[in-house]
Amino acid sequence: NTTRRKTIMSQYHHLTILERERIFLLHEEGVSIRKIGNDIHRSPSTISRELRRNKEKTYSPSKADKKYASRRKD
Repeated sequence: NTTRRKTIMSQYHHLTILERERIFLLHEEGVSIRKIGNDIHRSPSTISRELRRNKEKTYSPSKADKKYASRRKD
């Protein structure tokens, strides 16, 4: 249903720097992606995507936020 899809898509919110910092801390502690998602009330796929997109040697919340801002400008 197109109406439902629009409603779902309009409810999406970008990760905040605080959420990224929480992902970093929990990920460093070895917490599973599913549990991190539950902790910050996000889908596990969102967490997985965030880590994959922004991981160089290790995940950095501040670098991830800068990359996000850069992608938004393009």
